[in-house]
Amino acid sequence: MIRAILNALINNILIFLSSKGDKIMMTMFFAQRVILGKTTFEDVPPTLQTGVAENLIDSGLDFLVPQKFGGTKEDSAA
Repeated sequence: MIRAILNALINNILIFLSSKGDKIMMTMFFAQRVILGKTTFEDVPPTLQTGVAENLIDSGLDFLVPQKFGGTKEDSAA
């Protein structure tokens, strides 16, 4: 659990310090990981979720995006 928290913290620091172009590349990277099933949308760093959602929806994969981000995926808590 500590490792997961540390990884999340490092990811958020890197995202915060990166340039706009880097953020675009990271959203594309995470969108690809969601498509391949290697990462769930919920595991995408919160600062990138909106961009990843846009990439997935633009690719016609709105079923991978939760409804609160404009997709058609039902909330896992429901």
